[in-house]
Amino acid sequence: MTAAAAREPVRFLVFSASLRSGSLNTRLALLAAAVIGANGGEADVGSMRDFDASYDADLQDSEGFPAGADRFRARLAACDGFVVCAPEYNAAMPGALKNAIDWVSRYRPQPLNERHGLLMSASPSMAGGNRGLWSLRVPFEHLGARLYPDMFSLAQAHLAFDGHGQIADPRLRDRFEANIANFMDLVEASKHYPCVKRAWVEYLGEHPQPELDRVE
Repeated sequence: MTAAAAREPVRFLVFSASLRSGSLNTRLALLAAAVIGANGGEADVGSMRDFDASYDADLQDSEGFPAGADRFRARLAACDGFVVCAPEYNAAMPGALKNAIDWVSRYRPQPLNERHGLLMSASPSMAGGNRGLWSLRVPFEHLGARLYPDMFSLAQAHLAFDGHGQIADPRLRDRFEANIANFMDLVEASKHYPCVKRAWVEYLGEHPQPELDRVE
């Protein structure tokens, strides 16, 4: 039996946090979506342009939420987890992504709380954009997202893809695909087997009480 045939239904929002056309992170995000499909999941492939909006509390007070924030909230809420491929800008996350996170933090219910996430990056640098992912963990985890411990950073990404758009190094490609498949296993178990969700909460040292949910 294949992984696709055995898996319970799981859906993921997959997007690149880069606004640039031809982005290496967009290429990585498309690969991630293909791996999700090959492993029996459903991928909603998004674009940072769909969610781009500068955070402005005065705008929220006078006009409400912008369309980009509404789209980000709705597509997060429709998925069991998310995969974001984020470039590193000056050792930190992209400003456009931080603005999107700040906007959705204002919704009630707040859509990142208890949502599973996988962080990835691609960069021409030797570190592969990994420092940006560490900075990105902070707001996501603060808002209650259950981020997968193993992140994936593709170093020297401008040289890493073959002529078919795949990761050329077979060992690195295997690690990339295994990382996604293992993340999918966790999300599937959390959605379809409630005992796993209780174990995750206990691991974090929390108690399953609404008043302790992190939403700010």
